[in-house]
Amino acid sequence: MDPRPGTAPALIASSRARSGVVKRLTGATSAMNTAALAAMASRHDWFTRLDAESRSWIGVLARAGIDGFVTWFSGAEFEPESVFAAAPRAMARRITLQQTVDLVRTTTDVVEEQIQHLLPRGDRQPLQLGIVHYSREIAFAAATIYARAAEARGAWDSRIESTIVDAIVRSETDESVLSRASTLGWDTESKVCVAIGPAPESSVVDTIRRAAAKVGIELLVAPQGDRLVMIAGGPGVGDPVETAERIGGLQEFFDPGRIVVGPIVDGLAGAPKSARAAASGYRAAKAWPEGPSTLLSIDLLPERALSGDGHARRTLASEIYPSLAANKELLDTCVGFLDHGSSMEATARALFVHPNTVRYRLKRILDVTGYDPSDAREAYILRMAITLGRLQG
Repeated sequence: MDPRPGTAPALIASSRARSGVVKRLTGATSAMNTAALAAMASRHDWFTRLDAESRSWIGVLARAGIDGFVTWFSGAEFEPESVFAAAPRAMARRITLQQTVDLVRTTTDVVEEQIQHLLPRGDRQPLQLGIVHYSREIAFAAATIYARAAEARGAWDSRIESTIVDAIVRSETDESVLSRASTLGWDTESKVCVAIGPAPESSVVDTIRRAAAKVGIELLVAPQGDRLVMIAGGPGVGDPVETAERIGGLQEFFDPGRIVVGPIVDGLAGAPKSARAAASGYRAAKAWPEGPSTLLSIDLLPERALSGDGHARRTLASEIYPSLAANKELLDTCVGFLDHGSSMEATARALFVHPNTVRYRLKRILDVTGYDPSDAREAYILRMAITLGRLQG
């Protein structure tokens, strides 16, 4: 088997000469390690800001790298990743990839410098070639370790994200859920809403998260069967209509169908309320195929009430109807207007008032309920609210 490029067996023909070079290199490793640590402290500010334990482990890594060079150069079996096994796994979270690159580059530079100072002239050329090849091996090993750690962290984060979304959908947001969200960097006090749409066949979680970030929305996303559940937060979540428009801009990442956005709530602890409304609206949206592709759950109150959503029925009967029932004239005008096919004149004749009075009362109805009786869709909501309110008594 051919020796690895850059090692002593590939560069020095005589076994006796090889042994001499390796022996002299071994004797210089302590001085090289001391010089490497001094260079780290003088060249990199981040190194001096680390705690004593982390600096100590970097010293161990530098020494392992230099000793590994001796082993590798000698031609013995050596795995470059074993250099990083000298430090605990927690170091991968404390030391960034860029800082690891600084460590490898600085140690390599120092070894090259020390070869010129500590070793005989005849040893320098093969050792210089060797350290170049060795540094490449170490760099690839570091990249592999960090890539593996990032992949594992990404998979772990995805599992945490799925459990958070599932807990919110099932209304189980206890302290452990909020704690898990915090580990993902989520602001648990941010205003949030839940949006549900048809899940695509392939995973788009990372893509949709990047697209949402461009409009100021942070997402926790997880597919659940044939639907994709998104918990939206961040500065882009505020006004319900504007938030729905921003989420509607993500339509391309869903399968064809409707996206339903739940109400805005304060903090992740209130997200189950939004999830409940969004899920109910998503199930009921098929009853209003003429509606827009992105809907607020409150726009689907009649369909949700008819499909058995008790919260929607209570909203219609206990929030919208009482504002009408508090003023008998407004209630009578609303009922008369709806009964007479939204005709101003027919309603005025039935109530024995002037059409302008009817017009004024309709405006008052819009002011107190937020719904316009002259709009066909909103008239349907008002009719449902009056019916359910009267049934409730």
